[in-house]
Amino acid sequence: MKNKCRKFKRNYIFTFTLLLLTIAITYNVWAKSNRQFPFYNTLTAPADTTLPVKDTIPAHASADSAFKISDSLVTNDSTGMLHADSSEKRVKTDTFDIKISKDSIDAPVNYKALDSMVLDVAAKKLYLYGETDVKYKDVNLAAPELSFDQQTNIVNAKMKLDTAGKVLGQAKLVQGDITTVSDSLEFNFKSQKGLSHSSYFQQGELYNYAEAVKKVDAQTIYALRGRFTTCNYDTPHFAFRAKRIKYISQKVAVTGPVGVEFEGVPVLPIILPFGMFPMKHGRQSGILPPQLTVTQDYGLGLEGLGYYKVISDNFDVTTKFDIYSYGSWRLNLTPTYRVRYKYNGSLNFSYQNTHFGFKGDEDYRKNKTFFLTWSHRTDSKARPGVSFSANVQAGSSSYTRYNATNAIIDQSNGAGGTYSQPLSFTNQLSSSISYQKSWIGKPYNLSVNMNHSQNTQTKIVNLNLPDINFNVTTLYPLQPKEMAGSGKWYQKLGIGYTGSTRGQASFYDTAFSWQQLVDTFQWGAQHNIPISLALPQLGPLQISPGFSYQERWYSQKIIRNWNDTERKIDTTTEKGFYTARDISMSVSFSTSMFGTLTMKNKNARIQAIRHTMRPQFSIGYKPDLSKSYYRNTKVDSLGHYMMLSQYERTTYGSFGYGRSGSIGFGIDNFLEMKVRPKNDSTSERSGEEGDDGLKKVKIIDGFGFTGSYNLLADSFKLSTFNIYARSTLFEKINITASATMDPYKVDSLGYRINKYAWQGQGFSLGRITNGSLSVSTSFKSKAKDPKKDQKVENQYDNYDNLTADEMQQQMDYIKKNPSEFVDFNIPWSINISYSLSFSNQLQSDYTYKTRLTSSMNFNGDFSLTEKWKVGANGYVDVTNLKIPSFTMYITREMHCWQMAINVTPFGLWPSFNISLYPKSGMLRDLKINRTRTFRNFSN
Repeated sequence: MKNKCRKFKRNYIFTFTLLLLTIAITYNVWAKSNRQFPFYNTLTAPADTTLPVKDTIPAHASADSAFKISDSLVTNDSTGMLHADSSEKRVKTDTFDIKISKDSIDAPVNYKALDSMVLDVAAKKLYLYGETDVKYKDVNLAAPELSFDQQTNIVNAKMKLDTAGKVLGQAKLVQGDITTVSDSLEFNFKSQKGLSHSSYFQQGELYNYAEAVKKVDAQTIYALRGRFTTCNYDTPHFAFRAKRIKYISQKVAVTGPVGVEFEGVPVLPIILPFGMFPMKHGRQSGILPPQLTVTQDYGLGLEGLGYYKVISDNFDVTTKFDIYSYGSWRLNLTPTYRVRYKYNGSLNFSYQNTHFGFKGDEDYRKNKTFFLTWSHRTDSKARPGVSFSANVQAGSSSYTRYNATNAIIDQSNGAGGTYSQPLSFTNQLSSSISYQKSWIGKPYNLSVNMNHSQNTQTKIVNLNLPDINFNVTTLYPLQPKEMAGSGKWYQKLGIGYTGSTRGQASFYDTAFSWQQLVDTFQWGAQHNIPISLALPQLGPLQISPGFSYQERWYSQKIIRNWNDTERKIDTTTEKGFYTARDISMSVSFSTSMFGTLTMKNKNARIQAIRHTMRPQFSIGYKPDLSKSYYRNTKVDSLGHYMMLSQYERTTYGSFGYGRSGSIGFGIDNFLEMKVRPKNDSTSERSGEEGDDGLKKVKIIDGFGFTGSYNLLADSFKLSTFNIYARSTLFEKINITASATMDPYKVDSLGYRINKYAWQGQGFSLGRITNGSLSVSTSFKSKAKDPKKDQKVENQYDNYDNLTADEMQQQMDYIKKNPSEFVDFNIPWSINISYSLSFSNQLQSDYTYKTRLTSSMNFNGDFSLTEKWKVGANGYVDVTNLKIPSFTMYITREMHCWQMAINVTPFGLWPSFNISLYPKSGMLRDLKINRTRTFRNFSN
């Protein structure tokens, strides 16, 4: 028994010892097995050995044979056991220090294949078949077949052909913004070097093809027997060929000897010893190539030869030089500055030396002129509440006459609109400099302005400097700081202030002298204190009483006397300090009335017409404070007299004569209708629609008149009537009209007589003394491709960051070369604007003369075929039945090239231009141009 117990104990001790030894051995084997897992350490070795536990074997096998392994180390706890309980989340820390090879890659490789995958463990290679895709950092590689060597970190990809030899797929490598498509390629994930054959890739606007492409680093690519172009066709219309090419990403492409080919046919005579093609985005310094022109008065010329220099991120300078065979030349210097979120601007100085004829000829002339423009604008974010802007034009009066480049500017048409015409057509130059400041949280603001105007015909220059305005917004002194509800009626009593001062001077630009500037200088000031009270609405009436006090200061006055001997008015100017005042008070009443006409037929196109009428009525009084500076002056030998003020032709003019107890009246009308859309489908409806599905159409945006009747005047009690109308017909035709009607008759010399126009024989409401009419419309067909049309519109957003001078230069070029900016996506378009203005002006001899001006602008184009477009634009002086400006053009769209013919058959600058140019901005300087301008200054 005793021996059995001992034997039993020995067996247990031996078994227990053997169990401990087995556990220790198996533990080490498991840990070692996990650490030496060959696939993870070689292919996706991690940068950190402390990772959370992730099961790398999926619970259910995927139907797709391609799978992805994302973790790089299987960790275990100190007991050597893996926890499978998914309800308990634990982070396991690997206590083993693994040394990773320096030759291994430093990021995971994600891959997949549509067909199958083969892993050769012994050779450490991975094979993928069928629409493979591999991602490593910023590298994305796709190919029909692909292999990856884990030891060398090299991936091989190649294209696939079917039994007929047709290409089913090619290797595609995407890294950053460069995409390379090749028949075959090799790429090293570790060194980022690669080699491909029969490769095609794009950098910027360049489309590149080469028999072999070698990538040596992330920025440098070498190509052997390459072809590059800006045409995106597989067989480009034109291309440059070179045996060796070096690409530096986003910077430049450099070649050895380079030739040109069209439609695959090389042009043998055209071979350059080397080529440099910039690919850098944004600004870069370089030579500006000229264009060849022929001008009748200047001869053969090179225009635009110059250099663009980027001095810093905030400053650049453009220098251009024009030279002509007859001896004339022009120099343009344009520095541009820009500080983001602060300010931007540009300066343009032009100096030209023109020669007409040849030395020794009788008609030989020489002229030196200059022209200066400056634009500046501050960003509102730089200093909130402060803004500064400048737009300056100044120069010799004859510069515009002798300017062969003939820039385009916009002029006022006198009817509230503008028209475009060449710089040589205008006789008025203007400038303005403005500084404005508003105090945040304060009720006042300040503005300082300087203005300049110059008439190139009379050569008179007028200066306004400075023009200072200080305004205080309406204050409510009786209103408490904290008010509940609408408050008392008297708490809405408001008072404001507006003050300004201005200085003026005039001189001739050909005979400037400081003494002339001092003699013509005059200044003035004006103060205005308005007091208003917004009373509570009384039923449908809104009542608003008001009071105003104005005072003006003058530095001179004019004395006029009739000279019987010479039968004219003698005028003398007296310098000094003079003042004038004016007081007025008024009560105004306003209301609104509505009327709607509803159609009984519910199926009718027009369902309702709505008329809104806003009548106004006011009573005002103004005492006579003008007796001291108004004089009844004889103006002709027939004995006509006029009340003339001594403060006419001053900075702020004169107040009205006499006292006034006037009754003001006016009415404004608004007319609209509701119509049923032609197509009642919701997807087809457009415009402003109500809940009932009907479309609102405006017929008249505004139509009305204003006038007054002076109860205290001894004659001419009824004022002139101001009539206006605004409408947008069919949402296409914009119409604006205004007129002033005089209800009194006139004598044979045009002087008013105190008799109404409707008195006597015949009936008339009065005479239209001045007025204006402006009509404009534009029509265009639908875009062939709406997406392409939207893309073109988005390109105009880049103009928002241009300075005023840069914008003007863009507009000059577009208006002078309209054929280069036609849109073949729009089959046809037309824009027409017409303006008419007339006025009854008082002449220097105190007689009246009616002046009438009428003009029309037009531009349009239409497609003869899908690739040919014809268009024209011009300005018509309807008053004199002349066409000062007219240009017609023909454009041929040639995919990556474009041909344009511009012809100006008559006008001040008859000319024609033929140009052939690539569409790409990179190669725009390769334009083939032929220009000829005709102009004889001697006539």
